[in-house]
Amino acid sequence: MSKPMAFEEPVIKLREKIEELKQIAETADVDMNGEIGKLEERLFQLEQSIYSNMEPWDRVQVARHPERPTTLDYIGLLFEHFIELHGDRVYGDDAAIVGGIASFNGQPITIIGHQRGKTTKENIRRNFGMPHPEGYRKALRLMKQAEKFNRPIICFIDTKGAYPGKAAEERGQSEAIARNLFEMAGLRVPVISIVIGEGGSGGALALGVANKILMLENSTYSVISPEGAASILWKDAALAKQAAEAMKITAMDLKGMGIIDGIIPEVAGGAHRNISKQALTMQECIADTLAELNKLSPEQLVEARYEKFKQIGEYEEI
Repeated sequence: MSKPMAFEEPVIKLREKIEELKQIAETADVDMNGEIGKLEERLFQLEQSIYSNMEPWDRVQVARHPERPTTLDYIGLLFEHFIELHGDRVYGDDAAIVGGIASFNGQPITIIGHQRGKTTKENIRRNFGMPHPEGYRKALRLMKQAEKFNRPIICFIDTKGAYPGKAAEERGQSEAIARNLFEMAGLRVPVISIVIGEGGSGGALALGVANKILMLENSTYSVISPEGAASILWKDAALAKQAAEAMKITAMDLKGMGIIDGIIPEVAGGAHRNISKQALTMQECIADTLAELNKLSPEQLVEARYEKFKQIGEYEEI
């Protein structure tokens, strides 16, 4: 059973009340179908009200939920014949990024994504989903391989950011990220990036230079975390909720600004509530997007990607 979040408390309490009545009815052999039916109707209305009117900070909490599906969860449900490939051929393998080849609806593809853990032991092995430079170099190696064999690339973004430690800086963290941005811009195959949880800073953008960027409804995509922004702007990380509202980091905000191309609806309460159902929705979105991009020539793909990013933001030519 997934852990409830603060904004879900009214829903949780009502569910518990319904279960309590059901147990009483079963134990005492009393007909309480009328009362239970009314409460279930009320529960449905309450869920619709809460989950359709979530604030930015609520969505941040859902994006960070410890049971939220990861890249490997989706790979197992969306793709066939997945073969994971390891190493950057320079330094080593980084478990915070997974990648390999698979098939999607019969078409060979390359999959790359951030991978965090769900247990303490796994999080330590995956470095909490924060890649070192060798993770980004592994990703780039797989992208260039995909280009060589004309395979579309699907990236899953789910990281607080690239690892900021001393070892990562010594091995060229900023260069590795910058190299990915540069190389992804010129890839001659379709590239689709999907933000499935947190999309944080350059660590996320290093897998985000795509022809189409999609976001799960309750994911976030931002240059910095709300806590980090609050610490810089107001010297108080406790003001993260206000920062989340001001930063426009939700899928709806980013779609409105033209930064992303589409929003993938989530099951009520978040993707962790029903992973299989969520995967079916994602499968449809990926299939439609891939069919659209498969019609473009390599030259058109590069040009479309260039135009997409050129149109983000506003600027003046002097």
